Amino acid sequence: MNIQSYYDYCLAKKGVTEHFPFDEDTLVFKVGGKMFALSSLAGWEANTPSINLKCDPGRSQELRAEYEGIKPGYHMSKVHWNTVTVNSGVPQKLLLELIDHSYDLVFKSLTKKLQAEIAAQQ
Repeated sequence: MNIQSYYDYCLAKKGVTEHFPFDEDTLVFKVGGKMFALSSLAGWEANTPSINLKCDPGRSQELRAEYEGIKPGYHMSKVHWNTVTVNSGVPQKLLLELIDHSYDLVFKSLTKKLQAEIAAQQ
């Protein structure tokens, strides 16, 4: 996966916006104003890309045990976030599933009203 495919994949989801709330380096994708994916642009440029993704706590433990490229979330809650090193033995199909999972977790945490507004978007 490259930065453009990551960017396009995240931004194609309903209600997703991009932000740089921390600095000019950390690209954050949000749904309903809540983060579901973030990544350092410098990491992509240095060919060491990683993405922080929200994950169900039980599944997080399983993934970390199975894949060296999945670690507790860097600078995030270690219970609810993973840092996934891109192109490090984590299959791209799984990486896309983890992006979807993170989006879904955050989307489901939104109010029913906000979920309906986002679902109604073209």
